[in-house]
Amino acid sequence: MISIKIHHSYRKVVAVCDSEIIGKKFEENNKQLDLRERFFKDKEFTKQEAISIMKKYAKEDATFNIVGKESISAAIEANIINKKCVMRVKNIPFALSLL
Repeated sequence: MISIKIHHSYRKVVAVCDSEIIGKKFEENNKQLDLRERFFKDKEFTKQEAISIMKKYAKEDATFNIVGKESISAAIEANIINKKCVMRVKNIPFALSLL
């Protein structure tokens, strides 16, 4: 499952993360992923539902913070990111997107 949480600011920030890694911290060299529940945890969706939600928010000029294999795969299918912009920490893929 994929958790999606929408943060409302001057621009919407869409936090997308594989549910099973929320609450964990990954560190490697000088890089760190701290997947805090308060930022990432909210409603859970299937991959297809997550793709639809991301497409909807992309039309609204949102920014995206995406972490995890399933979430990254969904974001690629939704045309939010491409494979070239995916980074990794401890083999956990992540990407940021400002549309």
